Parts: sequence; C-alpha cells; structure tokens
Amino acid sequence: MSEQSPQHEAVMAALSTVIDPDLHRDIVSLNMVQDLEIEDGVVRFRFVLTTPACPLKNVFIEECKKALLGKVDGIRDVEITWDSKMPTDKRLHGRLDTAMRSIIAVSSGKGGVGKSTVAVNLAIALAQKGATVGLLDADVLGPNIPMMVGLSASKPLINNNKLVPWRAYGIHVMSMGFLIEPGKPLIWRGPMLHSAIRQFFDDVDWPQVDYLIVDLPPGTSDAQLSLAQSVPLTGAIIVTQPQNVALDDAEKGLAMFEELQVSILGVVENMAGEFFGEGGGEQLAEQRGVPFLGRIPLDAKVRVGGDSGKPIVVEAPDSPAAVAFQALADQVASRVSIVLHSQQNVIPLKIIS
Repeated sequence: MSEQSPQHEAVMAALSTVIDPDLHRDIVSLNMVQDLEIEDGVVRFRFVLTTPACPLKNVFIEECKKALLGKVDGIRDVEITWDSKMPTDKRLHGRLDTAMRSIIAVSSGKGGVGKSTVAVNLAIALAQKGATVGLLDADVLGPNIPMMVGLSASKPLINNNKLVPWRAYGIHVMSMGFLIEPGKPLIWRGPMLHSAIRQFFDDVDWPQVDYLIVDLPPGTSDAQLSLAQSVPLTGAIIVTQPQNVALDDAEKGLAMFEELQVSILGVVENMAGEFFGEGGGEQLAEQRGVPFLGRIPLDAKVRVGGDSGKPIVVEAPDSPAAVAFQALADQVASRVSIVLHSQQNVIPLKIIS
C-alpha cells in the first residue's frame, strides 16, 4: 500500500494525537513513528524511543490503540516493534575521545546516606531496562564500588594504551580501587584529584554508553568541582536521608551544582522508614523546586548486598527496595530525556583549547 494513501495519512494523523508525557510533543513530530505499514487492517510500525530504558512503553501502546481502533476506518489491530535512538548531550561533542550520550553525577552532602548504594543499583537497573551503562567510582580517596559489585582489586586490561573497564551485572565499571594496592591509602592534594578524575575519561576505553553514572565522594569538595570542570554533566542526582541533619548538607550539595550550572535531575530519599523517618527528601525537592525522584525504604538486605557484592536489584528484584530502585531508574531515564530534548534547538558552544 502506498505511503500516500488516504488510510495511511489518516493513521498518521491519528497517531499525531498521541503525546509524549515527558516531552509534551506528539510522537509523529518527534519522529518516533517509523516504517509504518498497513495490511489487512493491521497497523505495524517501529516505535523509536528516546532511551532504551524508557518507562512509557505500556502507556504508548495503550494510547496508540486508543487513537486508532474505532477511530480510523478499516483498522482492527496495532502491532508495535520497539527501537531507541537516545540523543547525545550536545555539550559532549569534541570534549571526550570516547562517545558518551550522557554523564550523571550522584552526589550527597554528607557521608553515610547510601549514595554509592544508590549509584550501583541505579546503574544496574538502567542496564536491566536495556541501556548501555558505565559506572565510574570518582571517590578517588575512598573507592568502594569494586566491593559493592563483587569485583576483585585486579588491575584492568589495557587496550590501545587505555584501561578497559571491568564488567559486572551488565554494566562497565572503573574505579581507583582497581589501580591501587588493597588497603593502602591515597594521600593526595586537589590538583592530583583533578588529574585522576580527568584521566578516568581520557585514559579509559569506555564503550558508547547511554548513561555514565559517576559516584562522587560526599560533600562539596575538589572532586565535585574537578568533575564539573572536566566534562559537561548532563545532570546531578542528590541523595539524602530523611532526617534534618542530612537534609541540610544535601541542600548545600544541591546549591553547589546549581552554582556550577549543572541541571538537577532530582532528589532521592534513601533509607526511609520508621528508623530515620520519611518525607524529608520530598520536602527538600519541593522547597528547591526540583523533581523528587523517589524514596528507597530502609532494608537490611540492601546493606548485605553491598557488602557481599550482590546488589539488591539483582539478588532480590521483587523486594520493596529493589522495586523502588527500578522506579528510580524510570524517573532518571525520563529526566535525562527531557534534559537532552531541551538541547535540540540549542547550538553548542565552540570549545577553544
């Protein structure tokens, strides 16, 4: 059937009423509808998502069927195949040797709030949804990501004079913990930290990841500044516990990224429940006018998983905490899509070295 047939045009017109709830535009103008064919009353097309980790597939299926069935003459069914084409953060062009689509900092104002736990489980949850994900342990002086993902301290392989990230649970992992002698402390000043963080981008053979999750040390120190100066960050996630002392420090961390002109993807409230209370993270997000990404319940299995190298999204995927991490991954994927989509009509600055 010709693509110019009246029925084809009617189908496309009907699909143009389906709106992406995150991007607030219709799926036809967003070029999400590809290779549309109509045969014996069945509409078949390829739906190109803005991220392989898109949480809206079921929503799109229902909305497309609602727009077509009973609305366009002769259409009795809809069959959709899924594809994705995630845009790349335009500010990364020409800044890195390795192709990356987005870089997300996971930060906290103070230690002990479970920031690394959030980074690990978020990275794995995004990978479980089909995304290519890297996890960079930028806590250079206190790297603990290798233990949390069950990797030994063995030094990485080298390919074309670059370090090859280790693989664990479907993600690509790099940490200073792979490069130093176990148990030996690093005592470095700020310039050495800056150099090390930059080398994690220049001297590591990263694949083309959809998301590079960067686990930062707690606080507002040299590491955060070095990261923001080294690469354009797509956005930052602020992790906090519910109680006031954690919230106060989290707000300082949030303000620091705003000062550095880094988009705030949102706030995560970790360890929520009877012991620490709940609601503080949501209150902070509301006060600062940023998204609240979700609440992770306090669960001893999360701590056990981190100590044993078996993250809860893998070891107990149906547990409340794992379900919360999966929901967090959905929220982060949506927020990143919004940030990247907002760049489409922005001409990137020319970088002068």
